[in-house]
Amino acid sequence: MSRIGRMPIAIPAGVTVEVAENNKVTVKGPKGTLERVLPAEMEIKVEGDQVVVSRPNDLKKMKSFHGLTRTLIHNMVVGVTDGYEKKLEVNGVGYRASKSGKTLTLNLGYSHPVEMTDPEGIETVMEGQNVIIVKGIDKEKVGQFAAEIRDKRRPEPYKGKGIKYADETIRRKVGKTGKK
Repeated sequence: MSRIGRMPIAIPAGVTVEVAENNKVTVKGPKGTLERVLPAEMEIKVEGDQVVVSRPNDLKKMKSFHGLTRTLIHNMVVGVTDGYEKKLEVNGVGYRASKSGKTLTLNLGYSHPVEMTDPEGIETVMEGQNVIIVKGIDKEKVGQFAAEIRDKRRPEPYKGKGIKYADETIRRKVGKTGKK
């Protein structure tokens, strides 16, 4: 059995989980509502205050879907209760980020400022001049938007300039040395 797939998902107080036909799971909580269609072969049951996912047989495909389905539902439950956030740091001389309304403006050493608009359900918050926090209830969307911001100027290995995740370590390289 899948170790992750076997574990029941506890439903905290104030959260409702509904399973419609074709395994369309709707999770409602204090922070909002998330919907997702999960693999139809999996059997998803709400038993009291927990959700149990079981698989029909032991084919390789079913085994891989089992853990995935359970994790996706768990991420939805965590999202509507606590939400997700990713921290990004802007490093480099003259590199700045600012926020006005729903628009995030990044000055990253290009000839023009890079402007990004917050997608639906995602919020970016500035902490000081160089820390961007991406918040939301959908783990996938938060990670995706954070990755898109980071892509505007990835950290480089010599000086470490660019946008990096707060928990990311940049592998540094030694620069060139002159002739003696």
